[in-house]
Amino acid sequence: MNIVFDLGGVVLHWNPDELIARTFSGKSDQKIVKEQFLSHPDWEAMDKGTLDEESALQNAAQRTALPYEKLKKMMEDVPPFLEPNSQTIAIIKKVKERGHKLYILSNMHHNSMDYLLATHDFFNMFDGIVASCRVGMIKPEPEIYEHLLKEFSLNPEETAFIDDLKQNVEAASKKGIHPIHFIDPEQCEEALKEIHCL
Repeated sequence: MNIVFDLGGVVLHWNPDELIARTFSGKSDQKIVKEQFLSHPDWEAMDKGTLDEESALQNAAQRTALPYEKLKKMMEDVPPFLEPNSQTIAIIKKVKERGHKLYILSNMHHNSMDYLLATHDFFNMFDGIVASCRVGMIKPEPEIYEHLLKEFSLNPEETAFIDDLKQNVEAASKKGIHPIHFIDPEQCEEALKEIHCL
């Protein structure tokens, strides 16, 4: 079986509110940053690799009237903030030991992806990686799932995809991939047992 993992919110801890609060203390500013930057199309464009970080920061500073320096500091915090989830890593090791193929399909900015690959050795367990910023496609666009299947010659009927966002696993399901909507590591492990991967 081929098991495909999302990164943020599955393999890596991702809590936007906590990230924002490290730099912005006021509730009003935190709300603005979340709505006007992290939930803005520019953030998605960075994930897709079609907008560079500096341009996104300049745009955000202009759009929100918040200090550029503070927004930049928050962005610099993002890569190290993405700490591995030890429970998910333990599941990945078990799946690997069972002889299954492991892949990553992630929406991720260039800076974060470069940092993560250089910092964490758990990537050695994976047989292939598709990062949105490197292929110019983003979940839940159907093209990125097609790219994953074609790039690694995967049979969708023999492939499962784990993601914390329901729309992403639903999009994978439309391509014939078995969907696992990640809630927490315990639930994920049970779902993998159900399809006899553990």
